[in-house]
Amino acid sequence: MSKRKEVEQLVEQLERGGIPRREFVARALGLGLSLSSVGMLLQACQRKDKTAAGAADSAGAGAVADLGPIEKELHIYNWSDYIAEDTVPNFEKEFGVKVTYDTYESNEEMVAKLQAGATGYDIVVPSGYIIPVLVATDLITPINKKYLTNFNNISPIFKNLPSDPGNKHTVPWQWGTTGIAYRKDKLKTPVDSWAVFHDKQFGKKMTMMDDGREVIGAFLRYRGHSLNSTKPAELSQAKADSIAAKKQLKAYISAPVKAQLISGDVWISQLWNGDTTQAKAEQPNLTYVIPKEGCTIWGDSMCIPKSAPNKRAAHEWMNYILRPEVGAALSEATGYGTPNAAAAKVMKTPVPYPTEDELKRLEYQVDLGKDTATWDQIWTEIKSA
Repeated sequence: MSKRKEVEQLVEQLERGGIPRREFVARALGLGLSLSSVGMLLQACQRKDKTAAGAADSAGAGAVADLGPIEKELHIYNWSDYIAEDTVPNFEKEFGVKVTYDTYESNEEMVAKLQAGATGYDIVVPSGYIIPVLVATDLITPINKKYLTNFNNISPIFKNLPSDPGNKHTVPWQWGTTGIAYRKDKLKTPVDSWAVFHDKQFGKKMTMMDDGREVIGAFLRYRGHSLNSTKPAELSQAKADSIAAKKQLKAYISAPVKAQLISGDVWISQLWNGDTTQAKAEQPNLTYVIPKEGCTIWGDSMCIPKSAPNKRAAHEWMNYILRPEVGAALSEATGYGTPNAAAAKVMKTPVPYPTEDELKRLEYQVDLGKDTATWDQIWTEIKSA
């Protein structure tokens, strides 16, 4: 039986309630699907039988129903280069809590650690597409909004997203876009299109992200299609465009490319807007553009692991981050957008919320349904070409 057929049968079982979501995740990963693919499939499968999910939510709700006094420790696991210098020290001083702050470089790294039994973390900051996986595997607990008095500071744009309806498990952290960073001192003309990755004059001076959804999605947008397309002809063309671009690339690489952009080893990169801003602090010739064809808009959120030993401190941290002045300092430092509308009002240089025109060109990654396996196969073929 083909991998695609196995995935289709597994999805059918989930849709009719034949298997719990936790088992679905385990079996899907066993078939070789990525975490992002599994997350998208879970979002696609809105089962009528929510017994497993309800049980998990009930257990989580019970765990946070009465949190008691704030604990004296807090353990945070977050992306690297994703916080202001004084955010943690100021929290420690005000609340008398000792914070341990560890970092990771991918959602997969973070989830693997939680699945392996890492029980000491109180806050993790996953991307939207991973939330359904964390919920399905019972790795995070629902939040208790009675402790989040600043929750209404969040802009409606970033509430109630498909990855977490009702914000049962998440509090938004930062948002951004995935466009093109480039060294304007190395190029004669500005970059404005995904077409640049086919330009032979920049051969081996360019990189794209080590992320199939982003690479394939970019070339779908290049041809005027949705970055979530499942149409065979459109995907076939995006695959061909990706393979053609690969010949000009130095590597598929994400956050670590910043150092190469700063040094000049790389001139053009598919990259997040905030990472570009961080690198620009050391290399003023760097600039960032949303391609005219459009790109991804995304968001990361704070969650509390089910095994968190300091849940009250975790809630206090979330509420602290939602203060206008704290959220403002955070985004000023990272270069990313704040989902905190109150914070945006007091920032010196806020990332503007998308205009109506930009929203027409920006897309959130959504579920791919039964075509997830097809996307995974295409990405495998692109990387091995």
